Amino acid sequence: MLRQLTLLVPLCAIAQPVAYIGARIIPVAGPEIADGVLIVDGGKIRAIGARAAVTIPANAKRVDASGKVIMPGLVDSHSHVGGPAGADGSGPIQPEVRVLDSINVRAASIQKAQSGGVTVANVMPGSGHLNSGQTLYLKLRDGGIIDDLLIKLPDGRNAGGMKMANGSNPRRASPFPGTRGKAAAMMREQLIKAQEYRDKVKAAGTDASKLPPRDLRSEALVEVLEQKRTVHFHTHRNDDILTVLRLAKEFNFKVVLQHASDAWAVADEIAKAKVWTSLIVLDSPGGKIEAKDVTPENAMVLDKAGAPFGFHTDDGVTESRLFLRSAALAVRAGCPRDKAIYALTMAGAKMLELDERIGSLEVGKDADFIVLSGDPFSVYTKVLQTYVDGVNVFDRSNEKDKLYQTGGYGASHDELDFALIHGPEEQ
Repeated sequence: MLRQLTLLVPLCAIAQPVAYIGARIIPVAGPEIADGVLIVDGGKIRAIGARAAVTIPANAKRVDASGKVIMPGLVDSHSHVGGPAGADGSGPIQPEVRVLDSINVRAASIQKAQSGGVTVANVMPGSGHLNSGQTLYLKLRDGGIIDDLLIKLPDGRNAGGMKMANGSNPRRASPFPGTRGKAAAMMREQLIKAQEYRDKVKAAGTDASKLPPRDLRSEALVEVLEQKRTVHFHTHRNDDILTVLRLAKEFNFKVVLQHASDAWAVADEIAKAKVWTSLIVLDSPGGKIEAKDVTPENAMVLDKAGAPFGFHTDDGVTESRLFLRSAALAVRAGCPRDKAIYALTMAGAKMLELDERIGSLEVGKDADFIVLSGDPFSVYTKVLQTYVDGVNVFDRSNEKDKLYQTGGYGASHDELDFALIHGPEEQ
C-alpha cells in the first residue's frame, strides 16, 4: 500500500509538490479561507491562501478538496497512547525514569489517535507518583521503532517534559506521602537537592575530581530548574492548583496545569501566574472525588479571566478518536469558537514549545494537517485523512485504516498495526 512505500522511501512521497484545492481552510493563524489552496512540498507548507491568490506550481499534483475542511493537525498535550509506563512502586519521586524506554510504537492506540486527527502528542507516564518521570513529545508518524516518532530539538535532545502530580493520586502508604502537605514538602525537598547538585557541578568546572557522584535523579530535575523541561503537573482541586503555582514560583520552573478540574474557582490566580492550563472535558460524571466539580465551562471561565488554555484527551480516559468533541462541548458551554479551535491546535503547540513548527497552517511550518468531511464541531463530521510532515498516516477510504476509527474486531490488536503498515512479511 502507499503508506508502506512512504515509510520505506519517504523522499519519494514528498518529491512532488501537492496542491489541495477548493477546501475551506482553517489556518488558525488567520481568518478562514472559503475556497482555499494549500501547497505542501518536502514535508513543509509552501503556500496557503485563496484559490485566486495562490500560484500552483506546474509540476504539482492537484487534489480536489472541494466540500472538505482542512485544518492543522490536533495537538494532544496529555496522552498515554503507546502504553507508556513510568515510575514504579519503589518510591514517590522518580524523575530519572523515561517513557522513551517504555512506549510501544506499534500499539493500536497510536493508529486510533491518528484516525482522530492527532498529529502530535505529549505522551506521559501515569500520575500515581509525585514525579513519575520524563515525558516525550511525539509526532504520530507511522514507524516501527520509537526513533521514527521522536521530535528533535536544536540542541539534539528529544523533545519532552516532566510529569508531576499532587492531590489524591500520589497519596498512599509510606514511602509515599499520606497528606497533601507532606506531598508538597517531599517535592520541595527533592528540588532543593537538585539545586545543590547543580551548584556542585558548576563549582567543579572542568575539574573532574571535584564533581559529585553522578545522580540521574538530580540531573533530570536540574533540567526542570534550568527550564529545559516543562513540568506537566497533574492537579485537580482548587487548593492543589494553588500549591502547584507556589512551587513553580519558588523554584522558577515552567509548568502546565494538567486537568485542573477546579480551574474555574481559581481562574484569576491562574491568569496572574501566566501559566498554561491543559483541560480535560468530560461528557459524563465519574472518576476521582476531587474531580467532582469539573465543568465544561472551565474553558469559558479561563478565557474571560485572560488565562491561556488548551485541551487534552488523557487517552484512554477520553478517546483520541473523539478529541474534536472536547472542544465542541466547551463551545456548547460558552467558549468562543475561535478559542476552541486554537485550544486544539496552537495552544498545545505552545505548551510543548513547538509553536514555531506546528499548531497552525503557515508557510514554512511542518505539513501536519487533517482533512474533515465538514465543520470540526459537527457530530456528523468525520476525519477523512491525517497527514504528518506531508505524509498520509490515516485515510478513511482505506478499510484497514477505517477500522481504527470506527472500531470492531481487530481494531485494538497491536500486532495487527505493524502488519497493516509494513506488510505481514516483516512481522
